[in-house]
Amino acid sequence: MRYQKLPSDLYTQNREAFMKAMKPGGLALFFSNDIYPTSADGTLPFKQHADIFYLSGVDQEETVLLLFPDAHNPADREILFTLETNEELAIWEGAKLTKAQATEETGIKNVQWTTAFERTLHRLMAEAKSLYLNDNQHTRARLTVETRTDRENAALRAKYPHHEIERSAPILHSIRAVKRPWEIDQMQRACDITKAGFDRVLQFVKPGVMEYEIEAEFMHEFLRRGSRGFAYTPIIGSGFNACVLHYIENSDECKAGDVILMDVGAEYGNYASDMTRCVPVSGRFTDRQRAVYNAVLSVMQDAMKLLRPGVSLHDYHKEVGDLMTAQLLDLKLIDRHDVEKQNPAWPAYKKYFMHGTSHFIGLDVHDVGHWHEPIAPGHVFTVEPGIYIREENLGIRLENDIVITEDGFHDLMAHIPLEADAIEAAMNA
Repeated sequence: MRYQKLPSDLYTQNREAFMKAMKPGGLALFFSNDIYPTSADGTLPFKQHADIFYLSGVDQEETVLLLFPDAHNPADREILFTLETNEELAIWEGAKLTKAQATEETGIKNVQWTTAFERTLHRLMAEAKSLYLNDNQHTRARLTVETRTDRENAALRAKYPHHEIERSAPILHSIRAVKRPWEIDQMQRACDITKAGFDRVLQFVKPGVMEYEIEAEFMHEFLRRGSRGFAYTPIIGSGFNACVLHYIENSDECKAGDVILMDVGAEYGNYASDMTRCVPVSGRFTDRQRAVYNAVLSVMQDAMKLLRPGVSLHDYHKEVGDLMTAQLLDLKLIDRHDVEKQNPAWPAYKKYFMHGTSHFIGLDVHDVGHWHEPIAPGHVFTVEPGIYIREENLGIRLENDIVITEDGFHDLMAHIPLEADAIEAAMNA
């Protein structure tokens, strides 16, 4: 394993928080992700389902977690099912977790092989009043592939039609949104690795380099520091490409006079970081580029101060919109008439800043959390305003990850160069 594993106490606490929120008599199931095929005998690298990882710390396929806090036998209240190693598997892929190792990693004493899952579940369902099923209820999810969880849920509904079905997602969205100190430490490590990649890139960028070469420089630094790579598909967009919000081709040449938008982040221990920086290909911003850059930076810095306990995300985004409106007026990209006649559902500033400012981040880049609930200590958000001027081939977005504290916020990326002067100084050192 490349990363430093977290103490099993974290996962024990996470399970306790989930079970405390369950209704009496409920039994909950969580499944690992499939290993997804490509073609022929190819597969994608395995990526564990965030929920089972959050509750167990197991980063292995063919895993099932059963939680039944009201089971008559205390040994049945937490059961982990894992894949048993055989000689062939050990030779070709390496040994899987032993039962003792699984207990050490998770804090779960009752570990069984996956072959025992069906009969154990059937026995316990006779005691259970309801079945908690998990599914992807993220508001931005676009589901086109049936997951293992989808398949198992369908089979369970058919096999146990007389049990009440409860939803695990609302509970998980609440407890996962509030990060524990150990989790924040992992996210800080991911941000530190991201900084190392950015420091490397600042010395590398010059006219004529390809966007994908910059991507490679980040990847080099990420891998050598214990990350498995990018937390999400990186965006390295120079010139007009910076105005394409989810540009991921990273295939063009970086030309003198252009600005490169780099939206990248390392993962560490399955936790994500999410950073955006913009740098001038030639090592110096033009006056216009600097003016737009500083406008975005001003909105970013003011937006961070707005994210505090008790604030609603709806109100926060509205206030950020007002901040951006003021900056766009100063840049003469919009005028007072545009603001006066704007559609409240799509304000004038949206012409140049068309996305949201912040999202939850954690085990998922766009992490789970309840948008209608007030911001609370332990929430971790991105702050990422941007201005995209397509007619000028100029896109500027700046992004840091911050932790909400009792009295404000802590910036996990405060040590990463951000000011225009700092960017130029690093590039010309």
